[in-house]
Amino acid sequence: MADKGNPLVTLRAWHRPLVVLAGAMGVLCAVSLLGLLIDDRTLVNAPIWLKPFKFSVSIGLYALTLAWLLTHVRRGRRAGWWFGTLFAAGIGLDFVLLVWQIVVRGRTLHFNQSTPTDAAINNVVAGGAYTAWLMTAAVAVLLLFQRIPDRALRSALRWGAALAVAGMYVATLMFSPTPAQQAVLEANGKYSTFGAHSVGVDDGGPGLPVLGWSTTGGDLRIPHFIGIHGLQVLPLVAFGLLLLARRHRVLESDVVRRRLVRTTGAGYAGLLALLTWQAERGQSVVHPDFWTLAAATGLIAALAVAVKLSLRVRPPVGSAEILRSAR
Repeated sequence: MADKGNPLVTLRAWHRPLVVLAGAMGVLCAVSLLGLLIDDRTLVNAPIWLKPFKFSVSIGLYALTLAWLLTHVRRGRRAGWWFGTLFAAGIGLDFVLLVWQIVVRGRTLHFNQSTPTDAAINNVVAGGAYTAWLMTAAVAVLLLFQRIPDRALRSALRWGAALAVAGMYVATLMFSPTPAQQAVLEANGKYSTFGAHSVGVDDGGPGLPVLGWSTTGGDLRIPHFIGIHGLQVLPLVAFGLLLLARRHRVLESDVVRRRLVRTTGAGYAGLLALLTWQAERGQSVVHPDFWTLAAATGLIAALAVAVKLSLRVRPPVGSAEILRSAR
């Protein structure tokens, strides 16, 4: 059994199906890199192996983090095991279909309703994604009832899981019809795609290198990505504060570190909301308007004030009298 007081547990204690999923993603990542080098095929103006590469890196990290996170579940451990297993099964099936549809068939995966086969694959993949979202939400609920000695880490795990759930929910916004698709639907009910990553522009337009995020319109993949990886960011913040405590005495208090983690979580949630709002308005992340910049400035200012307040340490009881007597 892993040491309950040690946040870094042995790999053997991690959730095995999720570790296997992460290993499979590592293999797919290597194959995708090779494919990018030797396969010159493209799909929607992007190398055909780019999506498998990006998704394998993202999901590999996510699966490892979730596997580690489940080692902290004591109450409801069996339920947690099943939640992780269902997550691994759903995402694993999605990746098999992703490679089959994109690399083997050379057809788009998401939103594709061109043929009955395309629609069936799209629907199954959507079902796997929803399963992953529900299982992450269930793990987040489980974490509310766990006793974790380090209060900063406890807050980080809860905030990270909650942010991941929110990030996954943002993906559901992609499955609404665009105005053009809605017009086609109202005209004759026949459409080849239903939903989109981009807002205000067509998918497949100019985008950021590697990431592919639109540089001409809104892109819901950005808040989705930022949200789901809160699961890694918040625990890393907690560990980083623990390391910094060796040099900065104010961080030796787990109460102070917990405040800072909560402040980071709130700021991260604000960033997620800001990016979602920006994308929904059809605005590119690289071309923010006045209102986006104003909101970002307000968020940064509020975060700075919250950090300063979080670092305030109350003097021990009776310290004021000791200081007065010393004078």
